[in-house]
Amino acid sequence: MNTKIIFRVGAILLSTLFFISCKKEPRHFCDGNDKIVTTTKVFATGLNNPRGLKFGPDGNLYVAEGGIGGTHSSTGCDQVIAPVGPYTGDVTGSRISRIDQWGMRTTWVDNLPSSVNAMGDVSGVGDVAFIGNTLYAVITGAGCSHGVPSIPNSVIRINANRTWTSVIDLSKYLRSHPVMNPEPDDFEPDGDWYSMISSGDDLYAMEANHGELDKISTNGTIKRIVDVSATYGHVVPTVVAIRNNNFYIGNLDTFPAPHGGSSIYKVTPGGQISVFATGFNMILGIAFDKADGLYVLENSTNSPFPNPGTGDIVRIDQAGNRQVITSGLFLPTGMTFGPDGNLYVSNWGFGPPALGGGQVLQISFKCEEVSGYGKQ
Repeated sequence: MNTKIIFRVGAILLSTLFFISCKKEPRHFCDGNDKIVTTTKVFATGLNNPRGLKFGPDGNLYVAEGGIGGTHSSTGCDQVIAPVGPYTGDVTGSRISRIDQWGMRTTWVDNLPSSVNAMGDVSGVGDVAFIGNTLYAVITGAGCSHGVPSIPNSVIRINANRTWTSVIDLSKYLRSHPVMNPEPDDFEPDGDWYSMISSGDDLYAMEANHGELDKISTNGTIKRIVDVSATYGHVVPTVVAIRNNNFYIGNLDTFPAPHGGSSIYKVTPGGQISVFATGFNMILGIAFDKADGLYVLENSTNSPFPNPGTGDIVRIDQAGNRQVITSGLFLPTGMTFGPDGNLYVSNWGFGPPALGGGQVLQISFKCEEVSGYGKQ
């Protein structure tokens, strides 16, 4: 069964995105008896398989890119089995882009590893995160099983001169610290490190294929927070957020994905995991707003496989009420709030159009007056 994060799909034309959703909430993002109105526009273009993204302390947006793949095969190590494997890769091919307030893209860190599997799915840099003024990235397209034997999957530190230094070898860690219930028919020896966040002076990386959340210190030590597979099996956990000292994890699920089969899980600081909310589809992003509203990025809806043009974002308020705040997204792969209060989403995150056609969307909010108490 193919449960790789990115599933090859055909090309499809991008259409204008605009969606208005109205629902009354006990504690509303807008306050009072208002409704949330969102407008979606293309903020930046020219990306290669854009994935996780974060704003830096300089106010610029930094975007991890899967890249363009590679052509080199590897031998002498365990390979990913068919139909996903084998991979081919290269020591260069992915990058980290910086996007300024006007949406202009520049390459910030270049020549990072990239690989492509037998189904055409490209992996490279999975996500980025800041601790203070220092940028970190998690590499997910490297390692011998991805055709890049000279560079393992790693967390890396970006130096002041935009070179990089390895913080920890994640491929080695996975080999020496197996999870309780790996999936033999869908096993990535070097892992599939989909996302990473920072909290305090530490990083937290989410590995989707083995199913684990790990704490990584900047001195290169690592500690497993939770083995998701031990409790829930092979559910493919992809993304993580922190709120009130607890972790919230979203999962992709396996393909063909049952409708509503993805969930949000809550993990305590001690590693106890429980289901927080259910009924989602192919979750590839989560974020909280200042009113403790939880936003869930669904890559595709109403389809057992990724389907362009069906992605959306669902907001859950503290009472559990849900509303779709935007829809019609094309294979979105990452989401973050900006300092301006807008959401930023990696769009066309995979598939043929993603090579040079990847985008970042900006989703802006306003409150529309409903009964005389709204705020503009």
